[in-house]
Amino acid sequence: MTQRRSWILRIGAFAALAACAALSAGPAAAQAWPSKPVRLVVPLTAGSGADIVARILGRKLQEMWGQPVVVDNKPGAGGQIGTREVIRADADGHTLLIQSASHAANVAMYKSLPYDPLKDLVDVALLAKTPYVMVALATGPYKSVKEVVDRAKNKNPGVFFASAGVGTSTHLTAELFADKAGVQMTHVPFKGSPDAINDVAGGNTAFYMAPLPTVAGMLKDGRLMPIGVTSGKRVATLSQVPTIAESGYPTFEAELWVGLWAPAATPPAVLNKLAADVASALRSPDVVEQFAKGGNEAGALSPADFAKFVRSEVETNRALVRKANIPLQ
Repeated sequence: MTQRRSWILRIGAFAALAACAALSAGPAAAQAWPSKPVRLVVPLTAGSGADIVARILGRKLQEMWGQPVVVDNKPGAGGQIGTREVIRADADGHTLLIQSASHAANVAMYKSLPYDPLKDLVDVALLAKTPYVMVALATGPYKSVKEVVDRAKNKNPGVFFASAGVGTSTHLTAELFADKAGVQMTHVPFKGSPDAINDVAGGNTAFYMAPLPTVAGMLKDGRLMPIGVTSGKRVATLSQVPTIAESGYPTFEAELWVGLWAPAATPPAVLNKLAADVASALRSPDVVEQFAKGGNEAGALSPADFAKFVRSEVETNRALVRKANIPLQ
């Protein structure tokens, strides 16, 4: 045997061994994961809809995994700051993203993003859905959806609405409502749901399209008044509040959704275990109960179906931005 042929055979043997090792490492990596604390990055403020979901789910996953699960709020730039941090993290399944429908809205709202949300992240799971509640100051002038629209039509002084930030789902849902109502209203963006809620409670803006879990407390103590819900049917905990469709806009329907993503290079075996564990957590009675108390309904989509859902939401938002002539950021 020549020396050249000997080296070729050795290289082939090493390659075969490496391939076998890689194949066997997949299941082993999944079994070992998580091997350290898991960080759930929420690119929104504490108290936001995504944050509430993350904290309920995080407690359950910590119980299941026997590893600390930490919710880390990284708000800013419509969620871009926290999202970029996850994309740049080690793709080992220990840094994950929990974000709201704003994830799909940003693609439509910004001329460019410092990342590609459809390529730099893997869609793992739809975690929850909840309706928005159109809330106004309880002692203010707006007691119904009709009164808001009438004021907007009179344009004297017009209607100012709050949002959790430019391009967020709370912004686009209000813009969708204005489009359906055929009126123009002035957008007042804030840094998150808590600030937007407080502004409405202070009587400075007319309404906020609030994710139901974020305003449950203020609705209970009477500081805010729910004047419409965005779901297709009435909410059990707010059965006296009409849907916006019932209020004269039969084609209007919108829901806030919250999802889970991982960096694109995360090993498939880890992603499979993550998706299976999250699905199990979402089915657990205690999580279902905690979600329901805040108006959330647990998600039930496979990773493949969730990926299709996210892309359909991107296209829906792009169409809305074009139709409503919302300036790109």
